[in-house]
Amino acid sequence: MNASPGVQPLIPPQRDLFELPRDTCYLNAAYMGPMPRKAVAAGQDSYARKGQPWHYQVQADFFDAPETLRDRAAHLFGTSANDLALVPAASYGLATAARNLAPDAKSEILVLAEQFPSNVYVWRELAAEHGARLRTVSRSDSQSWTEAMLAAISTATSIVACPHVHWADGGALDLAAISDAARRQGAALVLDLTQSLGVMPFDLSAIQPDFAVAAAYKWLLGPYAMGFLYVAPHHQDGEPLEQNWIVRDKAEDFARLVDYADDHAIGARRFDMGERSNFQLVPAAIASTDAMLDWGADALSATLGANNRSLADRLAPLGLRETTPDRAAHYLSLSLPDGAPANLVAELASQKIYVSQRGDRMRITPHVYNDEADFDRFVSVLESLL
Repeated sequence: MNASPGVQPLIPPQRDLFELPRDTCYLNAAYMGPMPRKAVAAGQDSYARKGQPWHYQVQADFFDAPETLRDRAAHLFGTSANDLALVPAASYGLATAARNLAPDAKSEILVLAEQFPSNVYVWRELAAEHGARLRTVSRSDSQSWTEAMLAAISTATSIVACPHVHWADGGALDLAAISDAARRQGAALVLDLTQSLGVMPFDLSAIQPDFAVAAAYKWLLGPYAMGFLYVAPHHQDGEPLEQNWIVRDKAEDFARLVDYADDHAIGARRFDMGERSNFQLVPAAIASTDAMLDWGADALSATLGANNRSLADRLAPLGLRETTPDRAAHYLSLSLPDGAPANLVAELASQKIYVSQRGDRMRITPHVYNDEADFDRFVSVLESLL
């Protein structure tokens, strides 16, 4: 991991920390990230404990473990644990944001063209409820998503709902610039960081979103049905989606639960999902998050970026072209050449090479578990198929 002064050191391949057979070339983190061995073991151990529930401890399992996870995840966002809620999915976090925003009639809620569906449906409903308009922002081939969004923000804008990285083409957005433009118009900013958090630098103080959510099962290498919601302090007295017992004041005292409390636990905890102490998922998520924090977003971005630059150069002679302006370093989404087999992704999968296809693009998203042997094999097999 040697590096010149001022240059981010690169992370060596971490394949031994994962249960990845040598004949499996997995380049699909944007679809589903494999959990590290330690996270799998933590999850398996917690499932075994559920067979003997008398061993559970109220303070340790119901309260301390989710607070440990909340604290770890807060470091990913660059905020305090008080600003974070534990949620089961990005859609849950986005629905929470929508519950606490009220766009003016005839105002515009901005989303990106071909944005992930969970970050569109909720805004359709909110727009219809308030008589607002959902406006889809498209970009030209030579235009970045940042340029397109900045051009769309106007006095009519009430909410900007966008990702940090477009899930289909890998285009990154300058969230600080978009936030500044939105704030000048008095618009709220709601972010889906599922395709970026942990592997891409995120400056919360510069961006200042109203809400930001990230599912844990992709780049964060965590379990499915676990995610994190940042809630800005000025929204933390808002309305949660659920009225569950564990987010109420003094919930730790099981003997007094029917002394119903009106007050909530401090900060964003009122927005936690029901059963947030999930005894099977929380230990696994803690282990995965610890691994991500150990590597660090800056080093991950530099490492994955270097690998992707090299891979893009090797694939260019095969006709796979980079056509996305401002592509995120950890993302490689390449336009397929004319005449590429319609079943190309299936053909690769038959040889235990896993990528995704989104429209006319091949989405190639390696992580720290990939190494040069993976890349060599991927390029070699593609040469035989194209």
